[in-house]
Amino acid sequence: MDLAEYARSDAVALAQAVATGRTDAQELAGLAAAAAGAVDPTLNAIVEVFDDPEGHDPKGPLAGVPMLVKDLGGLIGGRRCEAGSRLLRGNVAAADTELMRRFRSIGLVAVGRSATSEWALAATVETEWRGPTRNPWDPGRSTGGSSGGSAASVAAGVVPVAHGSDGGGSIRIPAACCGVVGLKPSRGRVTAEPAGLELGGLNAQFVLTRSVRDAAAVLDAVHGPALGEAVTAPPPEESYTAAMHRRPRVRVGVTADHFWERGTDPEVAAAVLSTGRRLAAAGHRVRPVGAPRLGCDYRAATLAVWCAMVAAEVDTASMAVGRPVGPDVLEAHTLTWYEHGRSLSGADVVGALDELHTASRRVHALFDEEDIDVLLTPTLPTFPPAVGEWDPEGEPSWYYEDSSVGNLESTTSAFNCSGQPAISLPLHQGSSGLPIGIHLAARYGREDVLFSLAAELEELLPWSARRPPVFAGAAA
Repeated sequence: MDLAEYARSDAVALAQAVATGRTDAQELAGLAAAAAGAVDPTLNAIVEVFDDPEGHDPKGPLAGVPMLVKDLGGLIGGRRCEAGSRLLRGNVAAADTELMRRFRSIGLVAVGRSATSEWALAATVETEWRGPTRNPWDPGRSTGGSSGGSAASVAAGVVPVAHGSDGGGSIRIPAACCGVVGLKPSRGRVTAEPAGLELGGLNAQFVLTRSVRDAAAVLDAVHGPALGEAVTAPPPEESYTAAMHRRPRVRVGVTADHFWERGTDPEVAAAVLSTGRRLAAAGHRVRPVGAPRLGCDYRAATLAVWCAMVAAEVDTASMAVGRPVGPDVLEAHTLTWYEHGRSLSGADVVGALDELHTASRRVHALFDEEDIDVLLTPTLPTFPPAVGEWDPEGEPSWYYEDSSVGNLESTTSAFNCSGQPAISLPLHQGSSGLPIGIHLAARYGREDVLFSLAAELEELLPWSARRPPVFAGAAA
């Protein structure tokens, strides 16, 4: 297999090539390294390419397929995990997480680490330590974040699958910015072990992919609770791959409105409405609905929970590595949130969690009030901001939500709060050539509905032939 074929293939296609003897895991790992060498000097999306890729089950359904792991969460035992932070420079994870064990069991081969914002706290990857990660569609633009290194690497043909985590949109935002598929599963669908309910249940672990079928194949293999899981999603009635091939007619609510009552870019809004019309023409019941309004109390509560988490994790990391917390090891933005988190009382955090539960019920109620199965919206209200608009050492205040970067979370974060499954699909492009992500959210536990609708849209509005200007296959 040559680099051009590798770079344009999804994970299922590569696994089929391994199964038929056309290639093997060693050759694919070498092609992934070559792809990284071709594009990463421009993108700065990869923290490390492993000289000795991780072992895998050669009998797994995706045997031999290369993947990247996000540099956050201690995924691989014996490998560095530094969370994009100088505080954790040189830190080595003690053991595999349960999710990493499941990735191995299905045959995925970890070939390196992808870049993240410091402690995953910004919807862009522009760290003081490692510099900005750049968008393969326009290197002057952000990749989104915090899983921006993973999204850029999948879009540029380095790997077909890359790990991500999503606490406010951190899978779906970079998927939209970089033109790939990004699914946030239902709360409790994918294990967070060894963590408990990360961020009070806001966070979810999964992958970014080139195709809908790749996302279905991975979720089929890794879903399900670990021992002692705090929340577990109801088991699916059939495989997600099977659900992808079904075509039930569903009730779709459409809104292009900004969830925080600001403006949506006209091109983005037009893409959402166009998608709704295509679904109506395909026989779905499509109707306009209003955007859920969660208000300032919800955003303040989200911030409090995030800050409390940052304070706890940074203090734990500081003790583990023996470095004191301060401006020499944390960005100003992170340090401000850390200090605020330490100032919160237990009652403050409990009150914030209660407000998030109230907001969650409002999001769920929308589906009943509007009599819909799926809510169709923009993933992002705007196109990706320019690199440099976010300054990690800039104004250390609560301006984040009012910044061009914080504004990217306006739609996605509502479904972290509610725990519902949501997916971003690269269905459209703007006049500048930048991708436009379309966001679908379903009722809790109904990833099957998302996969069915996403696969249909992939056929109606195919994106697999699009290539960004920075693409590994172009170097072949």
